Amino acid sequence: MLPPTDDRDHPLARRFDAFVRDPAFPCVGAKSALAKGQIRIVVGRDMRSAWDDLRIYPNLLDLAWTYAREPSLFHSLAVVFEEDSGLDEEGFERCLWERLESLTRKDDFHGQIADPRVSADPGDPHFSLSFGGEAFFVVGLHPRASRPARRFERPALVFNLHDQFEQLRASGVYDKMRSTILARDVALAGDINPMLARHGTMSEARQYSGRAVGSDWVCPFAGRSGAPAPRNVLAGRGD
Repeated sequence: MLPPTDDRDHPLARRFDAFVRDPAFPCVGAKSALAKGQIRIVVGRDMRSAWDDLRIYPNLLDLAWTYAREPSLFHSLAVVFEEDSGLDEEGFERCLWERLESLTRKDDFHGQIADPRVSADPGDPHFSLSFGGEAFFVVGLHPRASRPARRFERPALVFNLHDQFEQLRASGVYDKMRSTILARDVALAGDINPMLARHGTMSEARQYSGRAVGSDWVCPFAGRSGAPAPRNVLAGRGD
């Protein structure tokens, strides 16, 4: 397995940094992570290709294991792709799930078990992706996103640790932060995002790509294999 990397000095990574720092960008959690130097950035080539999945996965694993050892706020992994690829919203959504499927297969192959605090079924209201035993919520961005907050110059995937949301809830901060983000998003877009829903009321899979989908939408994610290899394939998490 390749070692984790951080491409934060890459020109595209710096432009992503500026995108998040823009005063109009609504997600205050992402701003906090960036201010603390806690957004890892991997620059990939083309979202349509599996070429960079072998570079992305070790970073997800390292983030999950680091957080498990020391669960502090706020940490994320951003993967930004150099090729625009011309994807519309449906095309971006398709590629997003192809990448997430591929990364999940790697997690299965390396014997990692899904986070038991969430469901691995994308149709379940308690669904989240899992890597390295930690649940993740994914935010997709791309140039042709209908929501301004999701409209970055290149395709990107941002992986956020799900347990961080639970920490915020436990500390009584979550509702205030969520209200702030929603108000800022309305100020930017002119209306509220129709896809937003609290975890446990509707599958978060519907929110990942940023595309507005109907009640008949079916997630293209096949789920985990359910037959992980022995965990000693890798060393690291120590739990």
